[in-house]
Amino acid sequence: MKILVINSGSTSTKIAVFEDTKQIFIENIKHPVKDITKFNKIVDQYHFRKEIILDELKKADIDINSIDCVVGRGGLLKPVKSGVYLVNEKMKEDLRAGRLGEHASNLGGLIADDIATSLPDAKAYIADPVVVDELQDVARIAGHPLFERLSIFHALNQKAIARYHAKKMKKKYEELNLIVVHLGGGISVGAHCKGKVIDVNQALDGEGPFSPERSGTLPVSALVKLCFSGKYTETEIQKMIKGEGGFVAYFGTNDAYEIELRVRKGDKKAKLIQDALSYQVGKEIGALSAVFKGKVDGILLTGGLANNPLVVDYIKDMVSFIAPVYVYPGEDEMRALAMNGLMVLKGELEAFHYE
Repeated sequence: MKILVINSGSTSTKIAVFEDTKQIFIENIKHPVKDITKFNKIVDQYHFRKEIILDELKKADIDINSIDCVVGRGGLLKPVKSGVYLVNEKMKEDLRAGRLGEHASNLGGLIADDIATSLPDAKAYIADPVVVDELQDVARIAGHPLFERLSIFHALNQKAIARYHAKKMKKKYEELNLIVVHLGGGISVGAHCKGKVIDVNQALDGEGPFSPERSGTLPVSALVKLCFSGKYTETEIQKMIKGEGGFVAYFGTNDAYEIELRVRKGDKKAKLIQDALSYQVGKEIGALSAVFKGKVDGILLTGGLANNPLVVDYIKDMVSFIAPVYVYPGEDEMRALAMNGLMVLKGELEAFHYE
C-alpha cells in the first residue's frame, strides 16, 4: 500500500511516499521568508504549496494514481484526543476559516483532502494534530478568568519521538516521565507523564522560548503599550509574535543554520541571540522538571535545531543535572504520519470522526 505524507510547517513543506513501512521518496521543500510573507493569510498559501507538491511528485516519477491514502499534518482544530482523524467537511470548514487560529499545519488536511479526492479510492487523514489536549486541570489556569492556557504544540513529533525513545529504552511510553523539546521554526517543551502531555507551552503565538520565527513570551506590559501605541495594526503585531519574531526580527532570516555559521565566524550578536534562545529552552525544561517533582526519566531534544551542537551543548550544560539528555535531531513526523495511515488501511486502527 502506498501512502503520501504531507507535513506543512511554517517554513517548509515536507512530502514523502511510503510503500507499506518502506520510505521510497522524501523531499523537504524550503519556503524562503520572501515567498511566504507575500500571502496575507496562511490559508492563501494553499494552491502555492499544493502545486509545488504535485510538481515534486511528477519530477520523482511517482504515479499519483497509485496512492492509497494521503495523510496530512493536523492543524488548529478544536481540542481533540490523540489519534487519527478522517478529513471531513466540518474539519475543512474549521481549517479554512481559521476560527481557532492560523498556522501552516492548517494546510496539511486541506491539501491532503484535495489530492485524495482526485484519486480513485483514496481517503485523507490527519494524525496527532497540534491541538491534542491532555493538560491537567491545574495547568489550564492562566491567572485571570478571561484567559485560559491552551494546549497547542508539536504533538505529532513529540509523541513519535517519545514512543521511539521508550522503545529504545525497552520501556513503554506509558511507563515514563519525559520532557520532550521540539526545536524547530517554533519551540515547544512538553511534560509527558506516563503517556500524556500534562503541561506544555503554547508554542504557536506567545508562550515559552523564542524561536527562529516566534517571539515567545514577551514582557506583558510593554506588549500592551505597543498594542495601544497607534503605530501598528493588530495584524502587524500578530506577525511580530509569530512569523516575524525571533531570529527573523533580529536578523531578517528564519534560517537557523545561517545563524549558526555566523556564530562560528565570531559574530557576537549572533552568539548572544542564539545563546539566549538556548537559555530560554533550558529555563523551560527546568520549570517542567518541577511538574514532575524532579522525577524525570529523560530529556529528549528533537527538531531541526537539535542538529546544532552549540545549541545542544548549551542546553545540556543547563539541565543535565535533572535527568539524562538524549538527542534525536530532525523529526520522525513523516514516518509517524505514514504509520498511522497504514494502520488505518490495514484495519488495525480506527479513524476518529471530527465534530
